[in-house]
Amino acid sequence: MADVTSTVFWVNGRLVPEAEATTSARDHGFVVGDGVFEAVKIDHGRLFALSRHVARMARSAAGIGLPGFDPELVRRAAQEVVEANADVLTTGFDLLRVTFTGGPGILGSGRVDGPPTLVLGVTPGHDPDPATGVITVPFRRNDVGALTGLKTTSYGENVLALARAHAAGASEAVFANTRGQLCEGTGTNVFVVRDGELLTPPLSSGCLAGVTRALVLEWHGAREVDLPYDALTTSDEVFLTSTARDVQAVVAVDGVPVGGGAPGPVTREVARVFAARQRELVDP
Repeated sequence: MADVTSTVFWVNGRLVPEAEATTSARDHGFVVGDGVFEAVKIDHGRLFALSRHVARMARSAAGIGLPGFDPELVRRAAQEVVEANADVLTTGFDLLRVTFTGGPGILGSGRVDGPPTLVLGVTPGHDPDPATGVITVPFRRNDVGALTGLKTTSYGENVLALARAHAAGASEAVFANTRGQLCEGTGTNVFVVRDGELLTPPLSSGCLAGVTRALVLEWHGAREVDLPYDALTTSDEVFLTSTARDVQAVVAVDGVPVGGGAPGPVTREVARVFAARQRELVDP
């Protein structure tokens, strides 16, 4: 991975070196997680599916009542920060992080109307494995909460679950929802193959409306259906989708092999279709 300390950030209208990429200690995103974010794939300097990410970010900001989100400003800032970091964005799997918060406020939950904070930065050289292991966790994803379906910076639950996964030698933790149904990973959507049919939990399960998830549904097709949590271990194939992973086969759950312990035929075909369409379409 490239030396990330050499990257340039975009902070509230200015391009600055990482050492100067700072915000207020009173920023409500820092104090109470009052913010939203997106991660956008950069493929050899090209932002992939930027319009979908910006649209989802606008929905997330509106969903938590954050005023002042400007989609066109985000699009311009994204291009500026990618151009400023062109020398380190040389792979097919670099990432852009966009964070929008309530800006400086009080040291508590109450929101103070004021200028928001917008920060963009890049992570060069991210390269996911084609297959991975996941774990189950005893926590439940809240499918009826105020933040359900919103991509907010309130990620403490995900940090805890992902730490458990890493401690177990896996790369992701997968949640059930409050009804005990399969929901999502800490930063991924989940697909399973049962009796030859590709299935995925519906958005009503409480999962995030993932950009990669939506593209798999459009480009390959799958049926959205409520699934039991144990579908992770009783299905013929399982795979994850996300901006940071594309289509990634799950070959083990809690250390137990899935299917034959290798990417299955449906997973391989979905990955092939996704890769081919992604090469054709920069902003699908």
